[in-house]
Amino acid sequence: MTNPIRYWILKQHIKMKLYTKTGDKGQTGLIGGTRVPKNDIRIEAYGTVDELNSFIGALTTFHIPDVDRDFLRSIQNNLFIIGSYLATDTSKVALQKASILKMDVIDAIEKEIDRLDAMLPALNSFILPGGSQTGAFSHICRTISRRVERRLLDVGNVYFIDNEVFVYINRLSDYFFALARYLTVEKGEEEIYWKKQD
Repeated sequence: MTNPIRYWILKQHIKMKLYTKTGDKGQTGLIGGTRVPKNDIRIEAYGTVDELNSFIGALTTFHIPDVDRDFLRSIQNNLFIIGSYLATDTSKVALQKASILKMDVIDAIEKEIDRLDAMLPALNSFILPGGSQTGAFSHICRTISRRVERRLLDVGNVYFIDNEVFVYINRLSDYFFALARYLTVEKGEEEIYWKKQD
């Protein structure tokens, strides 16, 4: 996501320069004004969320079914919400409504996982990432989702994080696994199975 201070300013509809120079010495600001090092665990967490969002954006540029592109866009919006949630210093300011993840997003992603899985053959072996270009990109999103989850655990060891955020990110990796398989099968490509050593 963008710098949290910039995000707040954008909400106020104020035009500003793309560079602020306030981070030139290795610090950045949280929503609420707190200055922290750019390698702070919260910055690392929402930076990884932003990385995932960018890879999802790349995935949406490929030729994929509209229903899947639309759902990926909803995930991108939810990740932006999570990024602003992580960037808020709640000891200084209250969470904005726009920074709170709604409960129904978990139900939505579980339904989408089930929809994709219902169209797939039974899984009898481990799958190697690949199979198709879109499938490979989905696997990249899956592994970054796992890294987001690990970063959230780091933050959660120090600061409170709503359980819904953990659950949603955990479901994301399952979703991207199902999507990777579906996009490979949908393209008429073959999944690549792990071969046991002789």
